[in-house]
Amino acid sequence: MKVLQTVRCPNCGSHAERHYLVVHQLIQTACPSCDYLMVCSQTGNVVEAYAPGMSP
Repeated sequence: MKVLQTVRCPNCGSHAERHYLVVHQLIQTACPSCDYLMVCSQTGNVVEAYAPGMSP
């Protein structure tokens, strides 16, 4: 099951999409402007993160 929710990006405030992937126990938040993040819904651990809008 997949659920889609529109949220504000915590990085830049733009509209982002949050996908709840129940089968894989993942929450994926994707911002087309700057941010990408995938988090395990059970542990809260970051599985994968990418933020090209933020300089190192």
